[in-house]
Amino acid sequence: MVRLTLDLVAKNINQRNRKEESITQYLKKITHLNFSNRNIDIIDDLSVCKNLSVLYLYDNNISQINNLSFATNLTHLYLQNNSISCMENLRSLRKLEKLYLGGNLIAVVECLEGLDELRELHIESQRLPLGEKLLFDPRTLQSLANSLSILNISNNNIDEIRELEVLENLTQLIAVDNQLLHVKSIYRYTVQMLYRLQIVFNVILKTMEKEPQMESREPSSSLHSEPHLCVALPSHFTSLKPQFLHL
Repeated sequence: MVRLTLDLVAKNINQRNRKEESITQYLKKITHLNFSNRNIDIIDDLSVCKNLSVLYLYDNNISQINNLSFATNLTHLYLQNNSISCMENLRSLRKLEKLYLGGNLIAVVECLEGLDELRELHIESQRLPLGEKLLFDPRTLQSLANSLSILNISNNNIDEIRELEVLENLTQLIAVDNQLLHVKSIYRYTVQMLYRLQIVFNVILKTMEKEPQMESREPSSSLHSEPHLCVALPSHFTSLKPQFLHL
């Protein structure tokens, strides 16, 4: 078992960066820590690192998010590809802007209340039991309504996104490789708020040709002139090309 401890952090400090400072003084000033792909299982007490703003812990064996309540200055947290099953102990991270949790075991998006600065949430490719899909706690969605602008929910067996309607400031929704069944379930609830919606390789693509009211046009010169639905078709659709659909 590998624990992320202050001793481990200290052993990885570049001595040239310390100058005449003690280890404790240096740890108090440090803003970035990168311990990705280090077989870490447990996050230990790192509370000396009070100025930490960016923490890279992806590609480890972490099963619980803990001992981060001290990190009130943290803005970016990278926890992709671990073994995390529960979104917990994050509410003290009031300055958090970007949260990366892709490739874990999370079944419910929850416990993000109070994170008023959160702009990006990446929770793609959760390793869920067969037949299960990623769920959303309505209280969490409501708490993110005014802040979240980018949401990545790709490859999570999702078949409906109606509940995301509350995310009033969402500008980019990435929903690749899901089970979205009908194009109207996307347009109706997101076209007014999104600049770009990426729905690569969903079941929805099979129904597109059955929508006679939809008119295909060439992409406009600016992505941000009006909301767009960007449909990038999988490679085996050799006779079709990616296109923008305007409604």
